[in-house]
Amino acid sequence: MINIYYRLFALVLFLSPILLFAQNNLSGTVTTAQGEPVMQATVLVEGSSIAAATDSQGKFTLMKVPQDKSTIVIRAVGYQTSKKVLTAAQKSVPILIQLQEDNLAINEVVVSATRYGIDRREAPVVVNVLGPKLFNATQSVAMSETLAYQPGVRVENNCQNCGFSQVRLNGLEGAYSQILINSRSVFSALNSVYGLDQIPTSMIDRIEVVRSGGSALFGANAIAGTINIITKDPVENDWQIKSTNSLTGGSSWDNTLDFNTSFVEDDLMNGVTFYGMHRDRQPWDANGDGFTEITKLRNTTFGAKAFFKPSEFDKITVDMSVLNEFRRGGDRLDLAPHFSDITEQIQTNSIIGGITYDHYSKDWKHKLSLYASAQKSKRDSYYGGLGGARTHQDSVVAANSYGTTDDFAMVAGAQYNYNFERDVFTAGVEYNGNRTEDQIPAYQRSIDQRTHAVGTYAQYEWKLLDQLKALMGARYDYTYVDGTYQLLSNTRRSDQSFGTLSPRLTILYDITEALQFRGGYARGFRAPQAFNEDMHVTSIGGQQVFVLMGENLETEYSNAYTGSLNYTRNFGNTQASLLVEGFFTDLQNPFTTVMTSEEADIILQEMRNGSRSSVYGSNIELSVAPSSALSIQAGGTIQRAKYSEEQLIFEGETDADDIRTTRYMRTPNVYGYLNTNIKATKQFAVDVTGVYTGGMLVPHYQTDGRMIVKDAPDFMELNLRLGYTFAVKKNFNVEVFTGVQNMFNAFQKDFDTGPFRDSDYVYGPTKPRTYTFGVKIGHFH
Repeated sequence: MINIYYRLFALVLFLSPILLFAQNNLSGTVTTAQGEPVMQATVLVEGSSIAAATDSQGKFTLMKVPQDKSTIVIRAVGYQTSKKVLTAAQKSVPILIQLQEDNLAINEVVVSATRYGIDRREAPVVVNVLGPKLFNATQSVAMSETLAYQPGVRVENNCQNCGFSQVRLNGLEGAYSQILINSRSVFSALNSVYGLDQIPTSMIDRIEVVRSGGSALFGANAIAGTINIITKDPVENDWQIKSTNSLTGGSSWDNTLDFNTSFVEDDLMNGVTFYGMHRDRQPWDANGDGFTEITKLRNTTFGAKAFFKPSEFDKITVDMSVLNEFRRGGDRLDLAPHFSDITEQIQTNSIIGGITYDHYSKDWKHKLSLYASAQKSKRDSYYGGLGGARTHQDSVVAANSYGTTDDFAMVAGAQYNYNFERDVFTAGVEYNGNRTEDQIPAYQRSIDQRTHAVGTYAQYEWKLLDQLKALMGARYDYTYVDGTYQLLSNTRRSDQSFGTLSPRLTILYDITEALQFRGGYARGFRAPQAFNEDMHVTSIGGQQVFVLMGENLETEYSNAYTGSLNYTRNFGNTQASLLVEGFFTDLQNPFTTVMTSEEADIILQEMRNGSRSSVYGSNIELSVAPSSALSIQAGGTIQRAKYSEEQLIFEGETDADDIRTTRYMRTPNVYGYLNTNIKATKQFAVDVTGVYTGGMLVPHYQTDGRMIVKDAPDFMELNLRLGYTFAVKKNFNVEVFTGVQNMFNAFQKDFDTGPFRDSDYVYGPTKPRTYTFGVKIGHFH
């Protein structure tokens, strides 16, 4: 009898590891709602490091799954995140998980909110994402043409002669936004002047936008928010070539040819993607006066991005882009610039590149990133002309109005992440440097500026409860600005060093499964230095306008507060999301430019510290997708941007000629967008998009040396695109498309004319009615 018990006990001991092993494994299949397998989906046990990826058949196996009840989370690109609560009994058999399409891209992984990848819905701050679907719908060939399709964002043209454009977040002008390339701040003030037109959509995987203060993560100049340009990653073997042809105003050609192609090894251990664009745009004259409203433009861009994995836990990423652009506006474009009445001509050559090394620990809890990025730009420019006159002195000045600019910016640093399974700790250190030398001898204008900044930051993402998450962080920047700014007989020096602490606190509270609240505070700053507008030269009355640094400038600081409610829910197969967001930004010592005087046929604008100001309002966005065949998104902003007391913007010869205002210029109280995508059939697509710009105050300089402020009207520009795709064979498609932008020609009607015009008197849509057609071939979805 004892021998029988002994044998049974030995058998149990022998079988126990096998039984436990079987019970600890969970297998299953992930498919679409139509039953097609989903490959490369991530399946993980919530609150643990247990994870697996699906194979080409959609199958997966999780090892050592806890025996008690647990939650399984399933994520895949292009699909809604799914959660399943499984009991011990359900884990004993293979499970089937069906994913619904994420037609509103609510569950995308973003990096701009926290400096590491996180599900957009789980991010403690609101992140808007623009991608290829929107680029196609809006017929955009450059980044500047697509940014306005989200709440709180406006893109405006600020010059008839050169087409200088800037992006405004929550009403604040371009210098308040930090533009990043692959999360690195190498997009300098010089790049910001024309850079929005120089980056083609063919090189962009997505654009992530975070509104309001982000200095706790990304350093100076992120007061209004950050725009993070993520270039294309090699994800799968594909390629495409596209030709886009447009008739601006029905008369001037704008031809673009772009391509991108990717190659990835079967084992996913290395890959590379190439992209490029060539654009040739003819000038366009709106009113027949012989002077351009849209510049002549030639742009050639080429770039590549590659990754290599020495092991499963190490990854090296390298990217590089080369940009060459020529633009010219004014009159007599067939002559040398100094024979014209007014010409602004810019030739820009830029190289932008970076390298990143990522290392993960074997349990995937630790991550260390080392990175370095840089950009080098050279700009040859001409700002001038005969100004309608033909005197000897006019000719001398015109012949010497050529200039050169050299610009170098770099960032290098290290970042460490530790994942506590529920919480995440992030810390890092980085160095930012920028050197700008700008020379225009004819006007005795020079900018020689060096900036150096060392920043350290830390943040903790703390999941206090299952429904409540807090993100606490701070960044300390030690900044040194060494600059000499000269214009005629005026010389300014900046030799300052100072430290700035920028704290940040945001919370995410899941009120219900469908309703989320986000709220936060962030502090930001801008150092006294030359910004993008200071690198731009314009003309008024045949005279050139230059910005001169003021004396004894103080650092500008901001305190930004945000709060939002986001309701996301599926109504059957209909996916819907509603966002209501409030924001308030308080600015102390804001930098303002004041038109001061004329000297030697040059108009001076001086940068000064203005009176305290604030920008506040609300953003609203509604998105609905009944199916993959139809999606509708609409958003708008209602805001106010005011100084606490009347601000001097024009200093006349007498006090009576001075102009003061409490309102921001070029800042409408209401603006918004519409984006509707219709898949009428499997082959035929219709896209209707539009941008609304409310009325605003616009300064208008007169030929007699005075300035007036005008009330600009509102505009509604609507666009239509039709596309038909031919599936020639597997992995080879051809799409033909046509459309019209600004179909009702909502465009400014009162441009200044002739050589004495105020070229900055520009508002409203950036292009008139424009007809577009083209073809795209390759392996694309």
